[in-house]
Formats: sequence, structure tokens, C-alpha cells
Amino acid sequence: MFYIIGLGLCDEKDITIRGLEAVKGSSRVYLEAYTSILMVQKEKLEAFYGKELIVADRDMVETQSDEILKDADNKDVSLLVVGDPYGATTHTDIVLRARALNIPTRVIHNASIMNAIGACGLQLYNFGQTVSLVFFTETWRPDSFYDRIKENADLGMHTLVLLDIKVKEQSEENLARGRKIYEPPRYMSIPTAVEQLVEVEEKRKSGTLSPDSTLAIGLSRVGGGPAECIVAGTLSELLAQPTGVFGEPLHSLVIVGKRLHHLEVEYAESFAVNRMTWRDVARRVYGCSLD
Repeated sequence: MFYIIGLGLCDEKDITIRGLEAVKGSSRVYLEAYTSILMVQKEKLEAFYGKELIVADRDMVETQSDEILKDADNKDVSLLVVGDPYGATTHTDIVLRARALNIPTRVIHNASIMNAIGACGLQLYNFGQTVSLVFFTETWRPDSFYDRIKENADLGMHTLVLLDIKVKEQSEENLARGRKIYEPPRYMSIPTAVEQLVEVEEKRKSGTLSPDSTLAIGLSRVGGGPAECIVAGTLSELLAQPTGVFGEPLHSLVIVGKRLHHLEVEYAESFAVNRMTWRDVARRVYGCSLD
């Protein structure tokens, strides 16, 4: 059996009982280590699970999946992923590869940012399409995400923006020369994300992400207990905050949609940089009725 097991969002204790039983019964256990990160080191997971973990980087998962699936038709093999197994296309792909090899598969779900984002006070059924935001470079500044945010905004829906992670990435020079030399890990912060959103708004000029009149909520370490951090405000207010205000990575960002309910306003107000501004923009720009 080939298991794909969600680990949740925080630490070694977030795994489900069903998932832990599958891990303990597996002959090999891989830890997928590039679509997201946990808040604890691999060694702590190994101590809690009682199993040695094999780190599976992007190259192994995407180009060497046969190695992961080897003998899974007659032995139990597990792939551990942060959050929920179906939070990344890569995991769907490896399930399809296993099926093509007639290997039985089982998915064990867990919490992910896709549902835990409700911690900010916005209702999950008011979210539209989720978008990803990559680090801009001097030669590559893609803005297709803006169209998805605008589509959501036109429907009054909130948008969850997943921020870029660079783990075991090669520089253009090392990639061109075929050298297996990797850059230090980088995790996009909320100020960097907002800066890029505002840059694209200045180019597109549709008003979808007007800095002074668009409400947004930044989150970090969601599900991490005391380490969890939530900050709300206009895009301008978030951009003005020092990076340290937003906590440790990973960061996520929500663009608030115009179908904002007064209970959402009141819940998220406790995270606001400036409560008066939060309520004023919600009332004046979003048309939200507040007492």
C-alpha cells in the first residue's frame, strides 16, 4: 500500500492517529520537503514517530517517483506531506503514477492552510479562487494572479494568497552549468507580497488592489498556537509595518472581498493595525453595516 499522509500545520503531534499507525507500519517513510515546511525539525518527527524519515526533495518527488513507489505493491510505503495531501498538484500526480502501476493507494487527510485560514475570522464559504504569488526577479515579474484576484473581487469573494517558498533552489548560473549547488531557503514575507501586489496594481490600474481602500489580513504560523500571528489592515497599513510584526514564516495573505459580513469585520477587528481605520474602510468602501 502507498500512503500519502497529511501532517497538519504545526509540529509532530498534528498527525492523526490513523496516519501515525500507517507510518509505524511502513517499511519506508518519505518526508516531502519542498511544497511547504513544518515548524519542527526532521529529527523531532523521527523521535515521535519512531521511524527514520527519508527527505524527498522536488527532484525526487517529480522525477524519481519510481524510487518512492518501489515495492509499494507488496510493502507499505508512506509519503508525508505538510498540511493536507491534496494541497499541491504534485501529490495528485504521484497518486496517478501509483495507480498506473496498479499500486493500491490510501490518502490520510489533515488540516491545511486552505481551511485553517478561517482563524482570521473570514468565513470559508466566502472565499473564491486561491492564488500563488512568486518572488519577482529582475527579468520575471508575472502578474496573471491579478486576474484571479479581480475575478474574486468582482464577485465580492475573499482571496487567499499563498506566498512563495524557495527551498533547495539553484541560481540561474548553477542551473545552466549543471552544478548541484543550492541557494539558502527563502520564504516570502507579507510586506514583500504586498509590495508586489501594489506594483501590479499600479500597472493594471483597475482599482482591485487600491492600497488605501483594500482590506487585507496577513497570517503566519497558522495552527502554531502561541507562534500564530494575525495582522489586519489596509494594504498600505500592512506595507508600513516592519517584517517582524508578522511573525516567523510561513506567511499567507488574504485579500478581503466586498461581500464582507459585519461578523467578519468584528472578528478580524481584534487583529487590526488601526481599529478605527479597519471599521471605517469596511463601512465606507465595503458597504458593511456596523453599529
